[in-house]
Amino acid sequence: MLNSLRLILFAALLSPLLAAAQGAAPAPFEDSMAQRSMACTHCHGVQGRAGPDGYYPRIAGKPAGYLYNQLLNFKEGRRHYGAMTQLLDPLSERYLLEIAQYFAALQAPYPPPLATRASPVLLERGRQLALQGDAARQLPACTQCHGQRLTGVLPQVPGLLGLPRDYLNAQLGAWRNGKRRAHAPDCMASIAKGLADQDIEAISSYLAAQPMPADSRPLAAPTVSPAKAQAQECGGAAAAVSTR
Repeated sequence: MLNSLRLILFAALLSPLLAAAQGAAPAPFEDSMAQRSMACTHCHGVQGRAGPDGYYPRIAGKPAGYLYNQLLNFKEGRRHYGAMTQLLDPLSERYLLEIAQYFAALQAPYPPPLATRASPVLLERGRQLALQGDAARQLPACTQCHGQRLTGVLPQVPGLLGLPRDYLNAQLGAWRNGKRRAHAPDCMASIAKGLADQDIEAISSYLAAQPMPADSRPLAAPTVSPAKAQAQECGGAAAAVSTR
């Protein structure tokens, strides 16, 4: 009789524990790109909208060609960040393209820009460099490659708006110092080497302070002749600015 009471009491105590354990069972694994890309959003924010620290950039809505090339650059050593390299090293190029296409298709809204502490003089200098360039120094405007709205150009040119100032500073500095590279013709490296520290600060402060236009999508690539396309590459782009 005593043993029976003990068994009943034990069962009564155990039943709530078993029920709680069953209620806390993990949900079935969702084999989707959204689930698998959580390794990316851990740093780049929910839906790739950017990390909260001002360094990890937004990747949602960037052109798929650009994202794919950057994944390859990290994997092949043209860009340097240990965590990215380790994450991408075992992945195939085909899978990297799938990741790029997934994030490119996400059209999540942009938050308003953070208030800037840059002086009006610095912001005006940044505006001139971004929108007009500096012909005397053979510096093309950012709009010449990144589109008149600065939201990028398909299939491979990224937008410059909606990015944190610290990230823009870091990337322009990396281009200038050779820490970030691309396949030839490495236009950004050529341009960045012509920028002084104050130029970089002005450009990044101006770009980070700009609101996104109503249509934040990258522009469609313009149709140009092969000769014109060749003339627009790097030195040709700077030369075109100098004759305006």
